Amino acid sequence: MTALAPLLEAFFLQRLSKQRQASPNTIAAYRDTFRLLLRFAEKKLGKKPSDLLFADIEAPMVTAFLDSLETERNNSPRSRNARLSAIRAFFHYVATEVPEHSALIQRVLAIPQKRFDRKTVEFLTQQQTDALLAAPDTSSWIGRRDHALLLLAEQTGLRVSEISRLTRADIQLEGPGAHVRCMGKGRKERATPLRKETVGVMQAWLKEQSCQTTDPLFPNRHGGFMSRDAVEKRLHKHASKAAASCPSIAKKRVSPHVLRHTRAVRMLEAGLDSAVIALWLGHESVETTHVYLAADLAAKERALAKTAPSLAAASRYRPPDRLLAFLSGL
Repeated sequence: MTALAPLLEAFFLQRLSKQRQASPNTIAAYRDTFRLLLRFAEKKLGKKPSDLLFADIEAPMVTAFLDSLETERNNSPRSRNARLSAIRAFFHYVATEVPEHSALIQRVLAIPQKRFDRKTVEFLTQQQTDALLAAPDTSSWIGRRDHALLLLAEQTGLRVSEISRLTRADIQLEGPGAHVRCMGKGRKERATPLRKETVGVMQAWLKEQSCQTTDPLFPNRHGGFMSRDAVEKRLHKHASKAAASCPSIAKKRVSPHVLRHTRAVRMLEAGLDSAVIALWLGHESVETTHVYLAADLAAKERALAKTAPSLAAASRYRPPDRLLAFLSGL
């Protein structure tokens, strides 16, 4: 009987870490998926995770696990699909390792992604953005850190995982080419230029920090890197405070990714091409930026204004025959 543990160990240590050199975020996401799956299987089968067989993780088990994510953990279909992608990656790997289980593997790989409604992206108006940036209390060290972090996040559109891992060496403020560098998704490094006002705030902030280039750009109280949860917690606190001067912001769920969407929409409103926006945000494909076209109502209004109005006179439709009138009234 084929044990599950050695296959999982090889998948993480050989396939992900050595062969694919997956990012720490990818490995963490896959790890969390299988921790949840193994605990679910332990509960259903009464076996310890280390005693599970590969044949125990069959298609009905995986399907039941995915359903439990939505019913018990209240996960969205997007989260469900992300967990399924991690499971599929593992089964694609073991297809050549345990070919005797090919039928089981194909049944799991045949589990479809769940469809879901695609809503327009959330973003902040200029008034809401200004209120958010003014919320931190700059008389304190934490307030000055938060203000610098929010300003840099809004201006660059960096992901929360990117901005929380920045070091002093990643930001260059001297000379005309002030910019910040980061390693984004797919191990792609990109440099994002900074505005003058952002450079001024960052220069003042760096004067308060140590001179070690490897130190975090936005440290926590203990001098280490801020976690994603810490950044989101600080953002939510400042968004709540900003609601006092800008009540409309209270109607939106402000997150680090909303700041990223806000930067994209601002660039779109300025007339920049989708290819430039994709390059700025580090998107894999230009098609990813199309979601911002759907969210930009101002762009749609400009398109509407350029269309010629219909010159046809408005009139009431009258059926040419009583029978047609009867059918139209049904």
